[in-house]
Amino acid sequence: MAQTFDICIRGAGIVGRTLALLLARERLRVALVASPTPPAGHHDVRAYALNAASRQLLDSLRSWPDAQHATAVRHMEVHGDLDGNVHFDAQAQDVDALAWIVDVPALETRLGEAVRYQPLVEVVDAPVAAPLTAVCEGRASRTRAEFGVEFSVVPYGQHAIATRLHCELPHGESARQWLAPEGILALLPLDGPQGQTVAVVWSIDQENVDTWMNASPEAFTQRLEDISQGALGRLTLASERLNWPLQQAMADRWSGASPDGRSWVLVGDAAHNVHPLAGQGLNLGLGDAQALARVLQQRDAWRSTGDNRLLRRYERERKAALAPMGLAMDGLQQLFTRREAPLQALRNWGMKGFEHSGPIKNWMARQAMGLGA
Repeated sequence: MAQTFDICIRGAGIVGRTLALLLARERLRVALVASPTPPAGHHDVRAYALNAASRQLLDSLRSWPDAQHATAVRHMEVHGDLDGNVHFDAQAQDVDALAWIVDVPALETRLGEAVRYQPLVEVVDAPVAAPLTAVCEGRASRTRAEFGVEFSVVPYGQHAIATRLHCELPHGESARQWLAPEGILALLPLDGPQGQTVAVVWSIDQENVDTWMNASPEAFTQRLEDISQGALGRLTLASERLNWPLQQAMADRWSGASPDGRSWVLVGDAAHNVHPLAGQGLNLGLGDAQALARVLQQRDAWRSTGDNRLLRRYERERKAALAPMGLAMDGLQQLFTRREAPLQALRNWGMKGFEHSGPIKNWMARQAMGLGA
């Protein structure tokens, strides 16, 4: 007898695998459509900043990477282009860490192992029939387009360059960020407490991308040393460089019915994109997966997983959660790409005020950590 499924998940990345495991835990039968295999020799240099809520979720699925691949952020420094600075400290927030910087390949491996040992998840090569299709294919989703969903994209005119650096000095479990009109540079700690490697995310104007992607390793690292004001000493390129365009985007519909009458729902980057300056992209995607799994788990026994009333409930909840984060990231991106002297002075004055704002600063920190109030 042919296998029947309660849900088909298109996209077996981090969000897709997490959703599959959450649904299987609720005794739902899941078909997980395998993602294309990366080309031979490809090394993923990305790293994600995951907050406490995401860690708790992945821990519950036994998919959190080991300490070598999930470095705690005990401190965070944000530097403006004049004298504005903001500092966050885990101890001041009464938490073990503000976030964790997680190697993408290590996290994908742990999730892949968990999927392999979950009997209610079957990895398939092509989409199969199910009452509900969850689209977790990322920002360039083909399925979203097939379902006729409008994906409103606002390009930022910037690209992110990602790579890894070896540093002369230990990072001290500190994440560091420099906000300037030239671009936003983040150096994120890797390899545990005594590590001397950082993940780089450098957001720059698209007309400068080819220059810095093709620059010699020495010229590239010298520029990053200059921007970071030598905070980590001499820098050495430790991997290839990757880049991708930055955008804010939102699907007009996150759920609906396909031409054959079955239901679909968008999850993660297939539904929304935000600027990476606060490192919240994957946290939002994992929040989507958790919310969808909860809505399906709480449904009445007689309701199908494809019940549109349930899916609209998920859509309303997640759009409400995304709205303030999207507005904040877009506002900060717009503010720190302007070069006018009055705005430069205003934003640095604002950073200094925020640093001493007490309850407001603490509230923002806990929101970013996924801890709410």
